[in-house]
Amino acid sequence: MSEFKDQPLHAPTSEAITNRVRVEVESQYTPEHSEPFQSHWHFHYTVRITNEGDEIVQLVSRHWIITDAVGHTEEVRGAGVVGEQPVLAPGEAFQYTSGCHLKTSSGIMRGSYQMVTEGGDHFDVEIAPFALHEPYTVH
Repeated sequence: MSEFKDQPLHAPTSEAITNRVRVEVESQYTPEHSEPFQSHWHFHYTVRITNEGDEIVQLVSRHWIITDAVGHTEEVRGAGVVGEQPVLAPGEAFQYTSGCHLKTSSGIMRGSYQMVTEGGDHFDVEIAPFALHEPYTVH
């Protein structure tokens, strides 16, 4: 079971709760790492994962779907996040910042984290869509 807060798709933030795990994301354009004249835009995003449930959970892998302004989609899968597979006791949170680049000045990211409970049950936690966009870009 998953729930989204109502947010426009052009918002640089998102929030979703799946199986009592809350995922909040905020994205930001990083001009210092971008080269628009070479069709290279870079974005940072900060993710906060909070265990609002009653049992210990561990993030074991991630799946991102990144779509740019012309509809080109890239999928990224891998173990953990930023080199870690955090374990979250009830009430604990884990926060990290990562980045991605696009060939257009805007796009959308969404995805999921694959989690496991202390008892061995696997489940996916939704990452609600959030926008990546250069400021002052018309969407």
